[in-house]
Amino acid sequence: MSAREQILERIRRGLGRGAGGSRAAQEQLTTYLRRHPRGPLPEISEDLVARFHTRAQALASSCEKVAGWDRVAESVGRYLESQRLPRRGCVWPALAGIDWKRAGLEFEARAAHGGDLVGVTGAFCAIAETGSLMMASGADTPASVSLLPETHIAVVPVARVVAHMEDGWDLARTEWGELPRAVNFISGPSRTADIEQTVVLGAHGPYRVHIVLVG
Repeated sequence: MSAREQILERIRRGLGRGAGGSRAAQEQLTTYLRRHPRGPLPEISEDLVARFHTRAQALASSCEKVAGWDRVAESVGRYLESQRLPRRGCVWPALAGIDWKRAGLEFEARAAHGGDLVGVTGAFCAIAETGSLMMASGADTPASVSLLPETHIAVVPVARVVAHMEDGWDLARTEWGELPRAVNFISGPSRTADIEQTVVLGAHGPYRVHIVLVG
């Protein structure tokens, strides 16, 4: 048992709960979530991808749609060239199979370092209602790649665009055996208005977010 599992197990015992990984505990949680009433959600009548594109741009993200995965590297290179950004950085290990070098890009499949100016990730899913990206951390999807570099580029299949945040969590419960260490929702570049209510981009993370929609 890892240190993390030991800590969580002590918390469960302190709360008088059984083992969190037991089948009975999982079934109890699933039953609770199934019975829990869902609040009112705004109706989205338009195409989900079009809605996501519009909302993401309203959050100061830029977007481009490409036909397939073979066009992703070219699209990323075109964006970096248009912004006069370096053609190197880090990428999720989960996206290491893309032929980045063919587009003249030097991306290392690893977590982000302090000197990385560009980070390329995927996303667990995208939320059409808000234009947000739902990110799940893991060995092949390190959270630092989307949080540390000044420029974050996210590659999202159109099949992973869902209507609402609640749909994202439904998808997570269906696909995940257990929760990852962190789930982050990214809604455009980092920003703050703490000082004199003046919005400043890049205060706590990337000040550029570019999304490549695939499919």
